[in-house]
Amino acid sequence: MPIYDFHCLACDRVFERIVRADVLPACPHCAAEQVEKLVSMPAAPGKSAGIIASARRRAAQEGHLSNFGSSGKAGKT
Repeated sequence: MPIYDFHCLACDRVFERIVRADVLPACPHCAAEQVEKLVSMPAAPGKSAGIIASARRRAAQEGHLSNFGSSGKAGKT
């Protein structure tokens, strides 16, 4: 699943989440459901592997990859 940036209309904060394209998550700061998906900059060529590894580590820390085994949480691409 891709990482999307969101803007909370209630508290005016920006956050990112790994979600399906059709999902609008609640704001992690104020729990409001009034969020909008932002247009993100594309990843620079050659840096994608590092970005993916970083995103997987962060998601694993937050428990978003709980359906993967330990090899999936280790940042394998």
